[in-house]
Amino acid sequence: MTDLRSAPPPPLRDDDHVRGDRSAPPILFYADFTCPRCALAHERLTRAGATVAFRHLALRAKHARTVATAHAAEAAAAQGAFWAFCDALYGDQGRLDDPHLWAHARALGLDLERLDADRRSAQVADRVQRDTREALAAGATTTPTLFAGEIALAGVPDGEWLDRLGYDGSVRLPKTTKKLASPTEGRA
Repeated sequence: MTDLRSAPPPPLRDDDHVRGDRSAPPILFYADFTCPRCALAHERLTRAGATVAFRHLALRAKHARTVATAHAAEAAAAQGAFWAFCDALYGDQGRLDDPHLWAHARALGLDLERLDADRRSAQVADRVQRDTREALAAGATTTPTLFAGEIALAGVPDGEWLDRLGYDGSVRLPKTTKKLASPTEGRA
């Protein structure tokens, strides 16, 4: 990865979405929910048991739903469901419009009115913009971009990279992922 940094990525913060052992050095995962390579990286990191801090790299120019899905994930986080919502989005990337976001939220038992209000809030917009600004300043030019200490990786981590960090690099990914039912399935 060519070094285009104007600043290092910020260290772990109290408001970061961390999955795994918080005492372990985290992999900073700058990603976007509309990116198929991010979905693959997410799955590989999860299966490897990596400690991951998710941060948004949400650029409207990449996909029309990038910012909207990031806002919805932050709104889910306000109800304690960031990682469950993240898993749902990456598991069903072909359906990221609002009715499907509501279906994910409903399946997770989230308050839909609160989710809608929170996703439109200045606080959520500021969070997504902050993460994106910091990603760009840290030299992230593509999604996913991962930082593990001074080690940066643009793209999906392979087994060798995970092994070097002390995680299980031998993980294999399934050929298919489970899909969430469409929002019209199961309606009376």
